Amino acid sequence: MKKSLILLNIIVIALLFSCKNNENAEVKKEPRTRNQPKSVAYQFENAKEWLSINIKDSKKLRIAAAVNRTDKENFAQMDSVIVPVDLTGDMECYLPFPMNVPFLKDIDKIIYFSYPTQTFATYENGELIYTGPTNMGRKQDQTPTGLFYANWKAEETTSTFNDEWDLRWNFNVENLLGVGWHQYSLPGYPASHACMRLQEKDARYLYDWADQWILTGKDKVLVKGTPVIVFGSYDFDAPKPWLQLIEDPKALDISENEMENQTAPFLKLILAEQENRTAKG
Repeated sequence: MKKSLILLNIIVIALLFSCKNNENAEVKKEPRTRNQPKSVAYQFENAKEWLSINIKDSKKLRIAAAVNRTDKENFAQMDSVIVPVDLTGDMECYLPFPMNVPFLKDIDKIIYFSYPTQTFATYENGELIYTGPTNMGRKQDQTPTGLFYANWKAEETTSTFNDEWDLRWNFNVENLLGVGWHQYSLPGYPASHACMRLQEKDARYLYDWADQWILTGKDKVLVKGTPVIVFGSYDFDAPKPWLQLIEDPKALDISENEMENQTAPFLKLILAEQENRTAKG
């Protein structure tokens, strides 16, 4: 009987130790692997000639469109475009956000929109999860910058500027001003009425990935949604910034230090709202 009890205790201890090791393994999760190109360099191409060769390669076309901050439809209408020489890498290898930002390790989810580079990115605990191109507010209707939160979303809404404009996968971030991100045509430069235009695939991804606010029965905000930081400024009178990539492939790179500088003023607010979501969400 004593031998049986001893054996049972050994089994229980072994199981507990095994579970503890599994928990530690989950905490020490390795960053996901990415396909890196051998080198990142860019060259000018005639859009129609390049498309005649690569039109059936959806990955190459998606990267080329993103590099020119446009979509497939508008890319086909362009004359000269810039295209990476090596298109074997993953999307994030060609856009400016850093792969990892240790300063963000305590933030479960956050979205960034960079005005000067016309790109967006999502991070989970400091790791870049998803990135793509955007076309933000034009000179006379610039996108407001600072800290916002994802509010409400709708698969399709009508623009407040023109009731003939249908906005798909719309996610509001500034309720009073009617500003948010959504799918819409990307001509390859800031062209919106303050919103952040996205390719449809990207808009759908953010629509599913980001968390909405939670309201009380009296329509007061109980829990705020995913934090969104819009930062930087755009020189509307200069050539498109991404054309600099021809001479310097790192010209638009956003450093980890810049990410920290953009986030630090809002960190306490973000973490407080995150704790509130955990408690009440």
